[in-house]
This record gives sequence, structure tokens and C-alpha cells, in this order.
Amino acid sequence: MASILVVDDEIGIRDLLSEILNDEGHTVEAAENAQQAREMRARFRPDLVLLDIWMPDTDGVTLLKEWAGAGQLTMPVIMMSGHGTIDNAVEATRIGAMAFLEKPIALQKLLRAVEQGLSKPAPRPRLEPSMSSVMPATEPPALLAEQSFPLDRPLREARDDFERAYFEFHLAREGGSMTRVADKTGLERTHLYRKLKQLGVDWGRNGRRPAPPSLQGLPGLPGAMPAAASPPPAPSQPPLDDEDD
Repeated sequence: MASILVVDDEIGIRDLLSEILNDEGHTVEAAENAQQAREMRARFRPDLVLLDIWMPDTDGVTLLKEWAGAGQLTMPVIMMSGHGTIDNAVEATRIGAMAFLEKPIALQKLLRAVEQGLSKPAPRPRLEPSMSSVMPATEPPALLAEQSFPLDRPLREARDDFERAYFEFHLAREGGSMTRVADKTGLERTHLYRKLKQLGVDWGRNGRRPAPPSLQGLPGLPGAMPAAASPPPAPSQPPLDDEDD
């Protein structure tokens, strides 16, 4: 079986994940912070890492960047968070994480993610942009599309949250292209504009949704292209946010 490193500042989660993975036949080591994770990665050479985002000294995304920049991202990394967002997931997968799991993590999702991570070849070390040409944006892995939503609330609120996350995911994956998002979601552009306006998703004029401040300027993400790259709408179809619905 495989060697797995679990990095999480909560002892209960470390113990639970270690127990589950040991029962599956894996060898497991646990670290409670980024410093321990650095030391164990160098000594333990894990086949896969489960890495929490929110930790007190150095957060998981920063540690992931550190490994990627030093050419040490030689193993699959699965990010974990109880307060994750689409932005966190997109940034982590851009850096090199293979998946993003939300806490509390369902047993089957955990085992499936671990199995998929171990079945993939080790990632190639990523170089800093100053040392290599900019790599083309890649489509987030399938597991990124899995989200958890609290159900103990009114149906309309739960449905709106799901739809908002759904459209934000597709906007991020398609680089803000309304044409490709409409094609992927099976909606006409007119219906798509209305739906985004209703949900409060800001896609910008000219069909470009600006990237969050932490992601602006990254290749392949909304906001990374100048507005001139997207042609203005035809005169016969003015932008819908000027209509009186």
C-alpha cells in the first residue's frame, strides 16, 4: 500500500484520518503544522499528502506554493478545509493540488480521492514563472466540482447557494467566457445573463466576470484578459442589465 502524510492542526481530524487510512492498509504519518509537514516530507517521502488549508503558523496554500516553487511537489496533494471557497479551490489546483475536499469529509469521498491520487503519476515539479514560460491553464480535476451544502434551511436559500457555486465554478473553469459557460450549462445566453443577475454573480459588462482580487492577473482566469478581448454585444441585443424585467 501507500505512505500518506496527514497535515492538520486539529488532533481529532488527524487521528480520525489516520485511523481510516491505516484500516485501508496505508502507512500514515501526521503533522500538526507546516514546520512538521516540511520535516516529515523530507524524511518520510510520502506517496500522497492530505493538507489542511487553515493552520495557525503557515496556511496550507502557502505551504503548497513553497513546495511547488522549490520543485518539491513530487507527490499528489489533496487540500482540505472546513471553510473552503471556489477561490481557494481554483488557486490550490492552479498551484498543483489534485483535489479539494470540504470538511466534514464523507468517508467515500475521502477514499475515492485517495485512490484517484495514488493512481495518478507523480506531478512534475513546477518552476517559478521567472524560470519558465507561462504554462497554459488546465481544467480543474473532476473532484473540484464536488461541494457540500448545509441542508437545514429553507429550500430557496439552499438552491440559490448551490446555483451560485455552480455558475461561479463554470465561469472560473471557462475563463469567464459566457459563450462556453452557456454551452456547458445548456442555457441560452439570455437565460444565463438573467440567472447570473438574479443570483448576484458579477460577470462584468462585455460578458467577462472579473476575478477575485487574490486571483486577478493569473493566466486563464476571469479578469486576466483585457476587456477589449471580448467584443461588445450586437446593437440588436443590448445587455440585459439595462432591461426592465
